[in-house]
Amino acid sequence: MSCEILVLYYSRGGHTAQMARLLARGVEEVPGCTARLRQVPPVAPVTETAAPPVPGDGAPYASRDDLAACAGLALGSPTRFGNMAAPLKHFLDGTGAEWASGTLVGKPAAVFTATATMHGGQESTLLSMMLPLLHHGMLIVGLPYTEPALTATRSGGTPYGASHVAGAQGEHAISEDERTLARALGRRLAEVTRKLAVMP
Repeated sequence: MSCEILVLYYSRGGHTAQMARLLARGVEEVPGCTARLRQVPPVAPVTETAAPPVPGDGAPYASRDDLAACAGLALGSPTRFGNMAAPLKHFLDGTGAEWASGTLVGKPAAVFTATATMHGGQESTLLSMMLPLLHHGMLIVGLPYTEPALTATRSGGTPYGASHVAGAQGEHAISEDERTLARALGRRLAEVTRKLAVMP
């Protein structure tokens, strides 16, 4: 049985987008599962010109149809003062119709982030993204400590979700442990989604 995982993210410096691609790779390592990469557009306090309907680079912009079509969801954002970034929050705030109709109820979900510093709010950002997913009735999937990289990592990686320490100027490449954990989270999300898809 085929299952499609929506990997939905906002990225400004490119690190969260890289994490999204790693999660997507993990998803597609599970037989019968595919990843659909989507991003959300930026927002501004005052909009003088409309954003183009297609982004200049990266994945296409997400639509509500992507939410309806997915069997599972991975949600990613850089941290903003220990919280998800405004563009992702803005997108989620517009999903009232999906909440009312139960579009996402019972679907598995996972979260991922990138921060400038080690203690720049990784875990609180991941938790902030879980809250609206719980309101949507989604089933949260994290990273268990049976993943050796979760104990070995000296940078990103938490039981709440995959993460990356990018550095104050975005100078740090994604470490091997961070890469391993991002792919592991994608695989775990896909495996849980596939198991739920075949249940009567």
